[in-house]
Parts: sequence; structure tokens; C-alpha cells
Amino acid sequence: MLSFSPQIPFAARREELARRWSLASEPCDDGSCGPPLRLLLAEFGWPLLPVERMFSKSAEIETAAIPKTVMLLPGFGAHPVRMRWMARELEKAGHTVKRWGQGYNLGATEDRFRKVEERLIALADRVEEPIVLVGWSLGGVMARELAKAHPNIVGKVVTLGSPFSGNPRANNGWRAYQAIAGHRVDEPEFEANPSEKPPVETVALWSPRDGIVHPRSACGRPGERDRAVALRCTHMGFVLTREAVTAVLSELDAD
Repeated sequence: MLSFSPQIPFAARREELARRWSLASEPCDDGSCGPPLRLLLAEFGWPLLPVERMFSKSAEIETAAIPKTVMLLPGFGAHPVRMRWMARELEKAGHTVKRWGQGYNLGATEDRFRKVEERLIALADRVEEPIVLVGWSLGGVMARELAKAHPNIVGKVVTLGSPFSGNPRANNGWRAYQAIAGHRVDEPEFEANPSEKPPVETVALWSPRDGIVHPRSACGRPGERDRAVALRCTHMGFVLTREAVTAVLSELDAD
């Protein structure tokens, strides 16, 4: 997913690749253990989740009493298309769902964050109501920071397996993150304090079966979120299972 402009000299590109390899090769520190290997391997079964939905009994989606405008923020390395099924299910309930407008999420860079921030402000001005932010993994971490910066236009934050608490390396993806994003996972390009709770209602959906993010990081401690709700899905299942969609719909109707 790395790309360089043809105008950049080969030597500079090689130097940058070496720098990123060095970031990915940093030694683990204390407390940076991610979920065990058996849970990580289970994540590779995500293509079967849509098939399982076809053969499982689907609950009828009730129309929302108060429809909301929702922005979905994808996880690291993911494109908004990964959240398309969830978007459709939320729309069936009457909610208006918007993408974050940035394509693949390749890291918490200053440019990416500011562009999403501009989109959020423009969307809130257009609909004239607070926006609910639903962020998967890294998308949830960014959603929390957006809510801190603009609590007047964010109605609620729902995170899906997002590593906002504890050691930012307590997951199985931090090496890939540092190689692709080009900065350390605990050193985003914009000012951030992931564990600090936003001044709006903040709900953390987490799972003990998460094979990417350590459950403690996604659940958080009291004071870092308003509520934590445990699911039984994998990390990929946060956007591909009926259980997760039902939980999100419940949060949208919780006001």
C-alpha cells in the first residue's frame, strides 16, 4: 500500500523504506502483547461470515424512533466498502449513513484527520443536527479525537474493537501500522490522548474473541468511556455480524 511519486529520487525512496522497516522491527516493550495466536488465526475466517449470515435466522430490524445521521469510520488498512453491509442495515432502520470520505484508512496522519474533520463539520452544517460517529478499530480512536475537538456537533461515539486504552502496542497490528503509516503507533501526527474520554456519550463495543486488539484496550477502564458492551465476535466480525449490527442499532436508539 506504499506508494511514492516518480519525482522522488530512488535513493530517497530506498531510505524511506528502510526507515519504515526499522519502525516495524522495533522490539516489543512490556505490556505490548496482543491477543494469542489462536484468536489471530480465527480472524482469517472472515470471508465466511457473510455466508454464515445467509444461513442464520435474521432478526427483524425495527424502524428507529428517532433516525440519526451516522458517519462510519473504517479500521486501519480497511476501505469503507468493508462497512457497507453495516451501513445498509442501519439505513433499513431509517438512519442516514455517511462514509468518512477518505478511502483506505492508512493511519492517523495529520492530513487524513483534518480532512475527516472538515467533512464532519460540513455534514453537521448541512443536516443541522449532531452526528453519531461509529468507528471500527483505528476509526474509533479517530472518532474519539473528533468528538473531543467538536463536542457541539457530535452526538455520540461508538467504538468497535478500538485500541484506545492502555499500551497502544497491545495488539497484533502495530508493526504493520508503523510500516504503512510511517510513524509510531503511539506518536500520531496530530495531538491526541486516546484514553481520555470525549465530552459526549462514548460507548465501547469489545470482544474477548478479538484476535487483533487486546480486549482490555478495546473495553477501556471506567472513566475512559461511559459504557462498555461485550460481544462474541472476532475483530473482523465487528462490521460483518448481526450481533454487532444489533448492538450498534441499540446504541443509536438508546437516547
